[in-house]
Amino acid sequence: MDVFPEKLQVREVSPVTVEVAQSGFATTVHALRLRSWKLGPGQPALVTDQFTDADFKLVVDDRADVHVNSMDGRFYLGWFPTGRPGTDGEGWVIAVTGTAKTRGYRMSFDIETPADIVAAAVAQVLATSQPC
Repeated sequence: MDVFPEKLQVREVSPVTVEVAQSGFATTVHALRLRSWKLGPGQPALVTDQFTDADFKLVVDDRADVHVNSMDGRFYLGWFPTGRPGTDGEGWVIAVTGTAKTRGYRMSFDIETPADIVAAAVAQVLATSQPC
């Protein structure tokens, strides 16, 4: 006795081949529009030279880290050439303390961030300050 009825029996099937295009990601160098990017820490003087003795205090500590504070104490810049202690490679810190009504802000950059990128950020922050 046949276990499977005629309509459910398995019949021999011929294999089907599917033509597949190249697998993976394919592009050209031209399509990628490769660019050269500024890398490496650069010259930290591009950052520190923006501060005047009249408006800021600059201190170099025993680790050779550089700290710059505004006379009013609301602006801080820290440069940590070998990385800020307790962080994973934080090289630059810029912070502006807020007021009773408005929060301040803080930004940080890796030790390998080019100094002219940090200098541009500092220049923008300094451009926003005004005497009261």
